[in-house]
Amino acid sequence: MTANEDQEMELEALRSIYEGDDCFKEISPVSFQFRIGELEDTKAFILDITWPETYPETAPHISLDAFFNNRISAETKQVILSKLEEQVEVNLGTSMMYTLFEWAKENWEALMENHSATVTAVTLMPSSEAMTPATTGKKKERKDQLTKAQKRRIINRTDNKGELPRGWNWVDVIKVGELQPLSTLLLWSYWLINALFFLFVVSFLPALCCAPIPQHLSKTGGKDDD
Repeated sequence: MTANEDQEMELEALRSIYEGDDCFKEISPVSFQFRIGELEDTKAFILDITWPETYPETAPHISLDAFFNNRISAETKQVILSKLEEQVEVNLGTSMMYTLFEWAKENWEALMENHSATVTAVTLMPSSEAMTPATTGKKKERKDQLTKAQKRRIINRTDNKGELPRGWNWVDVIKVGELQPLSTLLLWSYWLINALFFLFVVSFLPALCCAPIPQHLSKTGGKDDD
């Protein structure tokens, strides 16, 4: 039986055995992943196994390079790989995937005996603490210069991100632009009315003053004299 025939038979057996098992994942017909332990367990790890062309006559390639295994220390990974390589040597020349997976499950606690989860701690400094005293003083001084009414207007104009919307001051500019023509129109109307009134006075007042006295008024005045 050729190596390819052995691989085909073992692949069919793996698909049948681990059908519906979320611990087993077929990446390709010659590449597989197998999770040892539950997802939420810090001691769980994933085995990546790839068959070379001459498998099972030659050893499969086993690694723990999956991102899932980042919490496992390098020393613990080395222990797991060395123990699995021992099992590979014992079973070399035969279909060994099922044997390796089950052996890893049975010896999981022993493999992870010295394991301590590797956690990368990141300490974030609050922005208020990271500010220098000079910067803090400048910011406080700037806030003191604003009145409550000015702060309220700024808050009312800002959006949910604390930014002034584009064109927030266009309304004020338009209002000022509209008031200037109106003021000019009122001023011209005032001067036009004054000019018309002046022309009226100059034109009609002399005519009224020099108008002749009616005759009935003059006769009445003569009788009074008698």
